[in-house]
Amino acid sequence: MKTSIFQNVMRIILGAFMLLAGIGHLTFQRTEFLAQVPRWLPDSPRFMDFVVLSSGAVEIMLGLAMIFWVKQQIKVGIALAIFYVLVFPGNISQYANGIDAFGLDTDHKRLIRLFFQPVLILWALWSTGVFKKKQHN
Repeated sequence: MKTSIFQNVMRIILGAFMLLAGIGHLTFQRTEFLAQVPRWLPDSPRFMDFVVLSSGAVEIMLGLAMIFWVKQQIKVGIALAIFYVLVFPGNISQYANGIDAFGLDTDHKRLIRLFFQPVLILWALWSTGVFKKKQHN
């Protein structure tokens, strides 16, 4: 699917953000990301760390795919959008349980963060041409 230069730039930026987030999961932000593991999951430290590490690995793969796998960009955009939906319960859990992380140290900030998830979903779909594909069917 042919996308505009602006869409391509935004797709690459989103991919770079995903790479950085994924690297953060595995290294310098590992503890911060524990705050987003939903509290309804098992609270074993080993399991929670596994969730952080595995989601980080997925983020790295999706970030690389957003940047480099242009021939499959629509599928990658849909996969990233699904990923954002799947991790959203972690953001809800952080808000519902009042857990501080990433500078989200008030209920107000944590609530505002929830409204950015739909933006990320739309960004993933738009920047990869998913909406253009739908219009041509």
